Amino acid sequence: MKIRTRESSYDAVMALQKAQHRKPMHPNFLLQSVVRVAALPDLLSTHFTFTKHGMEKIKGQPCLILMNHSCFLDLMIMSRIFYPKPYGIVCTTDGFVGKEYLMRFLGCIPTQKFVSDVTLIRDMEYMLKEKKVSVLMYPEASYSFDGTATALPRKMGVLLKKLGVPVVTVITKGAFARQPLYNCLRKRKVQVSAEVTCLATAEEVKTKTVRELDEMLDKAFSFDNFAWQRDNKVEITDPRRADGLERILYKCPHCSAEGEMSGQGTYLTCGHCGKAWEMDIFGQMKALEGETEFPHIPDWYAWERAEVRRELEEGTYSLETDVDIGMMVDFKAIYMVGEGHLSHSEEGFRLVGCDGKLEYTQGPLSCYGLYADYYWYSIADVICIGNSDALYYCFPKDGTPVAKTRMAVEELYKIKKLRK
Repeated sequence: MKIRTRESSYDAVMALQKAQHRKPMHPNFLLQSVVRVAALPDLLSTHFTFTKHGMEKIKGQPCLILMNHSCFLDLMIMSRIFYPKPYGIVCTTDGFVGKEYLMRFLGCIPTQKFVSDVTLIRDMEYMLKEKKVSVLMYPEASYSFDGTATALPRKMGVLLKKLGVPVVTVITKGAFARQPLYNCLRKRKVQVSAEVTCLATAEEVKTKTVRELDEMLDKAFSFDNFAWQRDNKVEITDPRRADGLERILYKCPHCSAEGEMSGQGTYLTCGHCGKAWEMDIFGQMKALEGETEFPHIPDWYAWERAEVRRELEEGTYSLETDVDIGMMVDFKAIYMVGEGHLSHSEEGFRLVGCDGKLEYTQGPLSCYGLYADYYWYSIADVICIGNSDALYYCFPKDGTPVAKTRMAVEELYKIKKLRK
């Protein structure tokens, strides 16, 4: 998938009129039907099935639908499960670029990932209470990198209580394995299924505490796609299944070198020490020689996270990288404004560029997570920071592992929050 981009100067972009807030629209049935038909080939190829649990308790009521985020197939899955019932979709603002009216006719509600957005709750209430339409939301906000749940925002229970509607979860199995983000969304032959569950009725939302609701969500969003593949003996024989694996496993557990890993074919190799691992058909890693430090990819990723936290606690963590900069201020395009330098430390982010005209800082407590992505809209790996005035899409030029930056933001937030 591509996104519309334009070359522009920083001054010209800052002079543009910012995107104006509009109330979300009732989903257009005809467009929803088109999406439903367009999704059929992918759903048939994955032999998609789903089961429902407790849904009879909320029949006919608008509800908040919370779905785990694995790949682009997620939207197709929703068209199969809930069609012909209308539902709005909380969608990142970059999804509106170049196709704003199409997205609005689909009932999409734009929001900025990991940026405070007070209008989002009002828009969701408007759809649920006035339009009487369910709302789909991906609470993880980003695709899973390692096949486990991405950190959920704390006190989601506050949102659930404010909305006061039934809560439904949709948790998929196989969607991540079919099209993982690290693998440039290559489609593999995997059967996909989903469990649709009434997590709480409106009355239960009213009577349960915020903490109880948060605990229910944490339990619902506790999954491990690589463990599912291993335990269910799901074979992925794609000869390029390890392509791009260095995006997740960027640090060598043998020599601790970073940025030297290379995933090609079925192998992951460290360019510094030469150690290599093979990814088997069940998604497990095995060293070609010597000890296999982490057979299970999420365990390797968790070790990297622990290493990032150690660096933060010891004061040795830092990110310094030259970047190409794209900006978003409206829904017309991503404006490529030139080059710059991105820093990240205990003090948060600092972005400078555009011949000294751009200087943006973002503190470590501004958000619990980071919008980072692999091969973003077929451009490059990206780190996105910003606020309600502008988003800055930073494309590192030196192969900086954006997964490490995302983990650093998450762990730094925890550390600062605890100290505070």
